[in-house]
Formats: sequence, structure tokens, C-alpha cells
Amino acid sequence: MSTSGGIRWLRVLLAGFLAEVLVIALVIPVSLLFGKNTLTYAAPAASLLACFLLAIWVGRRLESRFVLHGILVGVVATLIYVALTRGGPEPPAYLIAHGLKILGGAAGGFVAARRQKPAQQLNTSAGEIGPS
Repeated sequence: MSTSGGIRWLRVLLAGFLAEVLVIALVIPVSLLFGKNTLTYAAPAASLLACFLLAIWVGRRLESRFVLHGILVGVVATLIYVALTRGGPEPPAYLIAHGLKILGGAAGGFVAARRQKPAQQLNTSAGEIGPS
């Protein structure tokens, strides 16, 4: 399967789902330990971190469009949350968390691209070395 060009939708959808699961897994213990008021701080931080990490995972096998894939991870995670809450009203901290999901995904895509760049340069350079 070629990794260049198109969007890797299966990975994006899976990463968005896993990001939302990770946010819940991070936020629930914090709220149980420190009280419900911590959700306004924990949810945005967990949203940023989860989408960042999963966008890096998505980018591991990509050759291009790293940031786009990361943004899509954040968008999918946001849409999953909105679907779970049936589009109900949300506190401002959660709206900020949705923006941070997209930002975290974009940043993760950027990091994935930076990680791939040295490997691609090494492969190109190695291909040029050889007997004359």
C-alpha cells in the first residue's frame, strides 16, 4: 500500500478515536483524585497531549501531508466528543480543549515530519553513495 499522496483515513479515524479514549483515561482519574473542578484544566491539557501523541503515531508511515493528517486526528477526536455529547452546550474550557486537539494534532504532524526528514535525507544520500 502506498504511503504517499492520499489521506490515510483508517489511521486518522483510529487515532482520533484513541485520542478521545486517552483524554477520558487521563481526565477521569484526575477528577476523582482532585475533584470535578480540575476538569477545566485537565481536559484541555489531556486533549492537546493525546492528539499530539497520536498524530505522531499516524505520521510514522507517511511520506507527506503530516500536518494535515495531524489536524484531521484532532478534528476526528473533536467530532467524536461532540457526537458523544449530542452537540450539547459545553463549558468554555471544553471549547478550548477542542481547539487544542486540532493544535496538538498539527504539532504532532509537524514533529512526525521532522522525524521523517532526517531518515529520508539519509536514504537519499545512501542511494547516491556507491561505486563510480
